[in-house]
Amino acid sequence: MSGVLPYARQEIDASDVEAVSSALTDPFLSTGPAVARFESDLAAWTGGHPSVVVTSGTAALHTAYAAAGVGPGQQVVVPPLTFVATAAAAALLGAEVVFADVDEATGCLDPAAAEAALTERTSVVASVDYAGAPADMDALRAVADRAGALLLEDAAHSIGTTWRGRPVGSLADLTTLSFFATKNLTTAEGGAVVSTSPDLHRAAARFRNHGLVRDPAEQRWPDEGPWHQEVHSLGLNYRLPDVLCTLGSSQLRRLAGFVARRAEISARYDAALAEVAEVRTPTRPADAEVAWHLYPARVPEDARRPLFEHLRAAGIGVQVNYVPAYWHPVFADLGYQRGQCPVAERWYRQEISLPLFVGLTDDDVDRVCDLVRAYFAG
Repeated sequence: MSGVLPYARQEIDASDVEAVSSALTDPFLSTGPAVARFESDLAAWTGGHPSVVVTSGTAALHTAYAAAGVGPGQQVVVPPLTFVATAAAAALLGAEVVFADVDEATGCLDPAAAEAALTERTSVVASVDYAGAPADMDALRAVADRAGALLLEDAAHSIGTTWRGRPVGSLADLTTLSFFATKNLTTAEGGAVVSTSPDLHRAAARFRNHGLVRDPAEQRWPDEGPWHQEVHSLGLNYRLPDVLCTLGSSQLRRLAGFVARRAEISARYDAALAEVAEVRTPTRPADAEVAWHLYPARVPEDARRPLFEHLRAAGIGVQVNYVPAYWHPVFADLGYQRGQCPVAERWYRQEISLPLFVGLTDDDVDRVCDLVRAYFAG
């Protein structure tokens, strides 16, 4: 591929176009059977655990925290090496966000740091599958259990990943997924909440639809009439339309191939950059089969920005993932200080994400690696 190489791009084929076109002529554009079908299709990738599909990955986080009863007076433990939504969704519900540092090798939440962050007010420990790789979920489960807290896995990067043979979606009390255009599968915008708890699943489903209660057996005034519905707890309209759910089901049929191709690209980067002393390639957890969403290379701090600008000038769409969440002014204004999670901050200063998407060719990867080598060769 010549010219500008994007950092990420969706993979849409004729089967997706046909599925969406067909959905546009169905009687239901929203709140129809395609929603339940997509949720059922997702269960094949989440260990059979049910999901609630919503309008975005951020909506999934908001819905999951709401289902968990997160609110004022509670604390939620979050790693800072993530998109700000992981923390913001809890803060919007009135909880205090407590940032805990990440593992130096993986960039995922460090169980020891999470343990140190616990208090009697901790209600949720939220892990992030950075770049597609999970944290030590068994260790984090033990940490959450000791605190009497729920374990949440922000799996926006990692549908298709398994940890010790168990798929994402089966590792935590609540798991959130994202189907944004650049993710491992897309519904253009969209997300889902998966839960191993029927009660949490039910709470998420209600929050996604204004908190409406339609079952007369659960209503306070069921004799009002056949049209009657009640709101027992406040929710929002986070419903994902049928037309986008149809796209999601179509994409899921090719997810295994997407995961395999992303693994090939990631391995090709590893091999091509192995001899570049200044480049640290991603750690590959021994206990995980990773559906790679990002290729997060690390370079010396003083080289990261000039390398970024060098690659961008050559038409390579690199990115940095992520500014530590508490560096954002909205958290700085609440009193969060730089320096509190030194490992995550070092990651940020060193990290550069090279292009990774299914349509990337081997020649594209080689072109990127040639440019990286040339930069460090001087």
